[in-house]
Amino acid sequence: MHQDQCAPSPARLLIIDDSLDELRLLKRLLDAHHFQLSIAFDGHQGYQRAQLLLPDLILLDVQMPRLDGFAACRLLKADPRTRHIPIVFLTAAQSAQERLTGLSIGGVDYVIKPFLAEEVLARIRIHLQLAAHSQATTDAPGLTLQHNPDEVLLQAGIQLIRNHLHEPLTVESIASRLGSYEKKLSAVFRQRTGLTVFAYLREERLKQARSWLAETDSSIQTIAEQLGFQNAGNFATAFRDRFALSPSTYRKTMRAEQTANV
Repeated sequence: MHQDQCAPSPARLLIIDDSLDELRLLKRLLDAHHFQLSIAFDGHQGYQRAQLLLPDLILLDVQMPRLDGFAACRLLKADPRTRHIPIVFLTAAQSAQERLTGLSIGGVDYVIKPFLAEEVLARIRIHLQLAAHSQATTDAPGLTLQHNPDEVLLQAGIQLIRNHLHEPLTVESIASRLGSYEKKLSAVFRQRTGLTVFAYLREERLKQARSWLAETDSSIQTIAEQLGFQNAGNFATAFRDRFALSPSTYRKTMRAEQTANV
């Protein structure tokens, strides 16, 4: 029996980067360690290849034309076929805020350019091991599901909205951060939720406000600010229109019910 008959298959890596110099360095390094490589030159191409190849790990640049790394990551994590794949961001930026953004949308790690070969290999191996352990305890159901681009865009949009309720979001800015455009995003939301993007955003903000009013002692002004309303008056009007009670009356009602149930 040949020794290599029991050898594990090489891990499949997808590198998404528009820098030819960086790609050459990474390819030389990873080829030398016998990884199976695929390459894409922008986020859109990388997202498509990830759907087809289902790699074991993705190395994803942040700043790219057409579809940047953050937008590609949001789509990958919203797609049931690819959401399990660990994503390690590649970036030349030293900004802590950029790193936090990448981690908050689903990235597992960062490699800062110019990178050290030993660090890249160490981080890849760590996350391949973690992913293998995680998949061994689950059935990875996403692999059997069909890809639906509209559903992926919707779920990515919903997740972005929920994570950024405090920001002054517009339909245009949401679409841009998903690598889409306003008309397309609006059509998907109307078809699948029955609401416009703005109406969905408003509903999510008011649901969060209702929860905070019931569960915290934060002032109405603070809640309004944290949920992106211009002022407490606009917030109170929107809340009353949605729930037929002012924020203060709703809080008093909830506190009275909680006291009665003690």
